[in-house]
Amino acid sequence: MEFLLDRDWSQPVRYPDPAIEVLDPRFAPYVLGSAALERLWTGARWAEGPVWFGDQQRLLFSDIPNDRIMGWSAIDGSMSVFRQGANYANGNTRDRQGRLVTCEHGRRVTRTEIDGSITVLLDAFEGKRLNAPNDVVVHPDGSIWFTDPGYGSLGHYEGNKGELELPTRVYRIDGHSGHATVVDDTLEKPNGLAFSPDYKTLYVSDTGVSHKPGHPRQIHAFDLTAANTLIAHRVFCDLGNAIPDGFRVDEDGNVWSSAGWAGAQEDGVQVFAPNGDKIGAIHTPEGISNVCFGGANRNRLFMTGSQSIYSLYTETQGMAYA
Repeated sequence: MEFLLDRDWSQPVRYPDPAIEVLDPRFAPYVLGSAALERLWTGARWAEGPVWFGDQQRLLFSDIPNDRIMGWSAIDGSMSVFRQGANYANGNTRDRQGRLVTCEHGRRVTRTEIDGSITVLLDAFEGKRLNAPNDVVVHPDGSIWFTDPGYGSLGHYEGNKGELELPTRVYRIDGHSGHATVVDDTLEKPNGLAFSPDYKTLYVSDTGVSHKPGHPRQIHAFDLTAANTLIAHRVFCDLGNAIPDGFRVDEDGNVWSSAGWAGAQEDGVQVFAPNGDKIGAIHTPEGISNVCFGGANRNRLFMTGSQSIYSLYTETQGMAYA
């Protein structure tokens, strides 16, 4: 199938955009016939961690090898440096107070306060340094959940090469006490994560195939208990040839997952219904590392590609605090 990925991005595309693929009738209501995939900017080395700041009409994202957080303005389309010398920031999100929470490959999780100062939320566990925190989400109770697969400490390109002092894990930081606990240590390389709309399920991607050939390319699901533990571990979906990195969930419970390292016909975004069925795809000329919903109505999907930022208007809304 021809997805028109070699298009001239300065020119219009004929509707409907062939880059949007409906694989199941359940995806059709989310597709806008008069909306096309847009490339907003290119110039990163490895873009990651998109997060929408609605009060500023701005998208922040990490450019990890360049050690910076960038900001794209929806008001005038301009790009600026939000933070240079970002400790190799990767995943970003906002807490309920509107503050930026960041996973840094420099072995810590931080919060940027309203006045711009930075608070270190966690940089060690049981006396050992974190490996290289990767992606992060915030629960309504204020707790911060993040993954630590260690990628940023495996080389010099996206961090500072050094020993992995801890197993690869998923952690929870209590929003009141700041106490950290391990909530899962079963995945090879836990990476992206997100909650379901009712916050009863936590989804986590496993990118272990990056260092373990043949490892399944899957997103896993866990039930969340009242005691903030994870139970009923199961495979939610399999991305086939593509590697799932970051992802987000819409208000109907569909999972919009990045897909990369699979080639021109499969790189982009894969969309899964709440039961794990693959229902749609967005094809992009670069592998996608992460996504988030934003825009005035939370119906614009922003995608961090390898070197570029893309967006697509949809007929759904992302979770309010995802």
